[in-house]
Amino acid sequence: MSLPTRQIGGHKAAINNPRISDEAKEHSRQAIEELERQPQTQEVREGYEEDKDETRVNAGYKATLKNPNVSQEAKDRAQEILEERGAM
Repeated sequence: MSLPTRQIGGHKAAINNPRISDEAKEHSRQAIEELERQPQTQEVREGYEEDKDETRVNAGYKATLKNPNVSQEAKDRAQEILEERGAM
């Protein structure tokens, strides 16, 4: 079984596909509603948001390392944080 969020994505694609019948689009709308109500869907989304936030923070620290307008002290601190996080 695929993740509920991927199933939702497939149904959304079907809804926006002009070659899909209105009946099939309605089925996809109902399926999305049902999948949205499942606790597993919310758990997957929450985990994704946490991972995404961590990825963005790490990307900011990595950008700090390459930015010529940032002090060496800030670069050293960014390096330390990335190493602590296991991102380097």
